[in-house]
Amino acid sequence: MDEVCKVYGRNGSAVAALREVSVALPAGAFTAVMGPSGSGKSTFLHCAAGLDRPTSGEVRLGGTALSGMSETRLTELRRERIGFVFQAFNLVPSLTVEQNVTLPLKLARRRPDRALLADVLERVGLSDRATHRPGELSGGQQQRVALARALVTRPEVVFGDEPTGALDTMTAQEVLRLLRRTVDELGQTVVMVTHDPVAASFADTVLFLADGRIVDALDAPSASAVADRMTRLGAYA
Repeated sequence: MDEVCKVYGRNGSAVAALREVSVALPAGAFTAVMGPSGSGKSTFLHCAAGLDRPTSGEVRLGGTALSGMSETRLTELRRERIGFVFQAFNLVPSLTVEQNVTLPLKLARRRPDRALLADVLERVGLSDRATHRPGELSGGQQQRVALARALVTRPEVVFGDEPTGALDTMTAQEVLRLLRRTVDELGQTVVMVTHDPVAASFADTVLFLADGRIVDALDAPSASAVADRMTRLGAYA
């Protein structure tokens, strides 16, 4: 991401959500993004993931520049090279676990690699739930289905938007440990927006946003260090 600005509205009603943000998110690492409400976290994620277009500046995925791409090409890129895990699980109620996990492949007209599918389901602890439907699963299990769906395409990056926001503390930590393991064992790149210092402590690096700018970064974060830095940003004031 290079000199990225995102402005909503025009003239007197214009609001700058991102202001000249330049950052390189390291491959094979877990990066958390935090900041007060209205700091630009979601806009940052949406621009980085090609879900929204910046007003100015350049976003790249690996060596691919996203600016100038048609909506069709952007959709294909997101489907083939990016995984998403949101606070809402976004599962299809009528489909089984296996069908939900392989849905991105079906949309891309790709045949599932059965060995990879089995490995992903085993990694998220759902091998024995493959034929169940979302309504038969707990919230934590549903989020693990969403994580498996994000991983099954072997994406270059998994973006998480408050992926543990709807889960209780213990279940959230299970999901965070799974994300951590995908980085450590598979070399997956994970970028997660969160408001939770404990969630952020699972990351390698935490980026702090305030007023649309990256104002600080913290490596090897502890929950207490993250909470302290957030307090000084005014998040809990």
